Amino acid sequence: MSVPAPRRTLPGPPARRPDAHRRARRVTVALAALGLVAATAAAAPPAPAAPTGCGDLVRGQLCLRGPVGADGTYTATYRRDEPAGLDEIIVRLGYQRKNDRITAFPGWFGTRRTQGGAVGLSGRVEMLRDECIRGVMERAQTIYVTKWSCS
Repeated sequence: MSVPAPRRTLPGPPARRPDAHRRARRVTVALAALGLVAATAAAAPPAPAAPTGCGDLVRGQLCLRGPVGADGTYTATYRRDEPAGLDEIIVRLGYQRKNDRITAFPGWFGTRRTQGGAVGLSGRVEMLRDECIRGVMERAQTIYVTKWSCS
């Protein structure tokens, strides 16, 4: 039995240094992360310039905050101007939407008694881009509303 002779090969390129490989990987990861951050910032919806609609009432202020023209969580708040020592009241808080064709019936977040003269309730609202929204409050069968906010 004979053993074949070892093959001779041409010398290849010089071996890469491990530091260069590690540096190339770090650069690649950093560029990918930077691209992801840039893409996220470009896709984010712009924030509204001012708080979503607020309305001054005779004895307080009613506000609705949320991402106008987009689905999201909206918060209706009512704060009384009078000192907190007065009787607390029960209010129903919600929202109303409209577009060019129709004004929708109010949607309610719930009913709650003020504490320290203030109350706030939140809920998820599904909106289209062309819709406007406003805050709604009901107390003793009287309806109060904020101004319309449109995107």
